[in-house]
Amino acid sequence: MQAEDLDTIGKYIQIATDKAVFFLPRIIGAGLVIWIGFKLVKRVLKMVGVALEKTGISKTLRPFVSSLVGVVLKGAALFIAASIVGADLTGLMAILAAVGFAVGMALQGSLGNFASGILILTLKPYKIDDWIQLEDKFGRVSEIGIFSTDIITPGNKVLIIPNSKITDSVVTNFSEKGMIRLELLVTMPYSESFPKVEKIIIDALLELPNVLKDPIPDIGIQTFDTHSIQLLVRPFVQPDDYWPVTFQANKAIKNAFSKHGIQVAYSEGVEMGAIGD
Repeated sequence: MQAEDLDTIGKYIQIATDKAVFFLPRIIGAGLVIWIGFKLVKRVLKMVGVALEKTGISKTLRPFVSSLVGVVLKGAALFIAASIVGADLTGLMAILAAVGFAVGMALQGSLGNFASGILILTLKPYKIDDWIQLEDKFGRVSEIGIFSTDIITPGNKVLIIPNSKITDSVVTNFSEKGMIRLELLVTMPYSESFPKVEKIIIDALLELPNVLKDPIPDIGIQTFDTHSIQLLVRPFVQPDDYWPVTFQANKAIKNAFSKHGIQVAYSEGVEMGAIGD
C-alpha cells in the first residue's frame, strides 16, 4: 500500500471520528429527549383523562381528545430531538404544511363532519338513548361519533346521519322534557256533538296504562273536511312508548267509537246533513 493511500484512509478515519465526536452527544441527547418526553406524555395523558372525566366531557370524545393531545406532545418531543441533532426544520415544516393543506382540501366534507361532531359531543344537544327528529328522520340515538350520529327508527332501521347535516338543521329532542306528545288524526261526522266525542276519546285514552294522566290528552278541531270534521288528538307519553301507544290509542279510539255508535264514514258525493254541538 502506498503512502498516498494511507494518507487518504487516515483522512477518512479522522473525518469519521470528528463526525462521531460531533454527532454522538447530540444523538444521545436526542434519544434522551424522546425517551423522557414520551414518559412525560403518558403521565400528562393520564392527567388529561382525569380532567376530561371531571369536566363531564362525553365518553366518545375523551379518547379522541387524549389521542390528539398525545400526538401533539409526541410530535413536539420529536421536533425538539430533531433540532438537537441539527436537522433543518424549516424544510420539514414546509413539507408538513403542504401535506396538511392537500389532505385538508381532499377531506373538506369529512373535516366539516369532524368539526360538527366536536360541537355535538361538547354542547350535548342530545345524548345516547334520546329520541330525536331531524327533518323527516325520527328515531332513538344509538351512537354519537366524531363524524356521524346513528339513530334507530321505530322500524328498527339504523340511520347514519353526517354530523354536519345535524348542526345545519333543526333537531327536535323529544326526550329533553321526559315526554312526547302524540299527534293522531281522527274524523267525526258533522251530526255528532263535539263535547260528546271529545269525552269518549279522552276516557278511552286514559284507560291506556302508558298514556300520561298529567297533562291530560289535548283534543281539538283541526279542520272542516267536505264529509267530516278532522280532529287532532294529542296524548302525552314517555319517549320509549311513542310507537306502541300510537297503535294502542288508535285501536282504543276505534273501539270506543264502535261502542258508542259514532259513525266516521260517509258515502261519496254531495250530501246535506245536520251539524251537532
